[in-house]
Amino acid sequence: MPQPERAAAPAASCDLRADFHATRALSEALAAPLSEADATLQSMEDASPAKWHLAHTTWFWETFLLRDHLSGYRLHDEQWPFLFNSYYEAEGERHARGRRGMISRPNMAEVLDYRAHVTEAMDALLDDPAHAELIALGVAHEQQHQELLLTDIKHALFQNPLGPAMWESERSVSPREGGELRPQAERQTARGPRLRGDSQWHAHPGGIALIGHEGEGFAFDCEGPRHRVLLEPFALADRLVTNGEWAEFIADGGYKDAALWLSDGWAWLNQNGIEAPLYWRDHEVFTHSGWQERDPDAPVTHISYYEADAFATWAGARLPTEFEWEAVARGQHAEDAPAHDPAGGHQLDEAAPPLPTGGASLFGDCWQFTRSAYLPYPRFEPARGAVGEYNGKFMSGQFVLKGASCATVRGHSRASYRNFFYPHQRWQFTGLRLARDI
Repeated sequence: MPQPERAAAPAASCDLRADFHATRALSEALAAPLSEADATLQSMEDASPAKWHLAHTTWFWETFLLRDHLSGYRLHDEQWPFLFNSYYEAEGERHARGRRGMISRPNMAEVLDYRAHVTEAMDALLDDPAHAELIALGVAHEQQHQELLLTDIKHALFQNPLGPAMWESERSVSPREGGELRPQAERQTARGPRLRGDSQWHAHPGGIALIGHEGEGFAFDCEGPRHRVLLEPFALADRLVTNGEWAEFIADGGYKDAALWLSDGWAWLNQNGIEAPLYWRDHEVFTHSGWQERDPDAPVTHISYYEADAFATWAGARLPTEFEWEAVARGQHAEDAPAHDPAGGHQLDEAAPPLPTGGASLFGDCWQFTRSAYLPYPRFEPARGAVGEYNGKFMSGQFVLKGASCATVRGHSRASYRNFFYPHQRWQFTGLRLARDI
């Protein structure tokens, strides 16, 4: 991401008007705690400024709906498509991705005026069934950018040595209380860190599993077509790997043992001086509420694919395939598999700090790495036109993640959902759930 966005398969919500307005309002509520300077920060090329997210999602509505489908509509500013196009080659030249933080003007007030202008203009299209599919895509697109806004600003605020908070919390600690990370075990709670032995495993007998979106409700195009996959018998852990377990991995020399790492991962680790998950120091972790004491029983997050794979090897297990994860999430061939219950997850409901807490659900808390490459399903075809650039052209060199995170808007928790990242990326809420052969 900016993480590649994803294109839509047919279907829409029962009330697109309400979804549209709720989504537009939430984007602005998430950005409300930010100063003008906060909203303009870009900490790395993978991330984008909060102000850019607000403008880009507005450009999307203007470009793919208002410009083409609302008679007489004129662009709010004819120069802004160059600034706020992300990667759509069919829409022409655009500002360099790594220099979005240099867009000091338009300022935040002007971007909010742009949003208000486009939101008002969209009113004429919201109830037209002919546009329902594209409106559903636009809503889902902006919801994805809400998650990106949260994770990108977290990375930006982390660069400040004072550890500023986007939202206040009684549990915040002083930046002076920390220090450099020391690779030692977590302080123990009464339960203590749990490692390997106490995990419960959901056994799956294997067989033919149906994978992909079932055709009801909204989905992105990369979630289909639905197809059959042959699975060998396997088991999936009933919970995510925790901070306490990861501290044991560090204390046992996990970041210093080349035998645990893929070759590319070992090179990445040494080139970048990686010693722990992103946002760790001492017994603390950086959050949207500043530095917090790290909970050893909470799921570990902000790890790369390389780290997830090395931990799985150290734990005597492996990462699941995306098909194994989806089969258990659907309950196929396994009567005791955990239920798919998005309402029970931790996905974002309002403008509040996202924080993984742990639980029995396969959904929420953090995106879970699989060992599956992000590739097209059999018979996949990208949509025609610029919208077809949403997904298909990114199916190279990335890995699939499942399960949604604490920063994911509700409605994106479904078994078929395919998130995807390059193996070194870890600024998103990424974690892991172990699997093994049986």
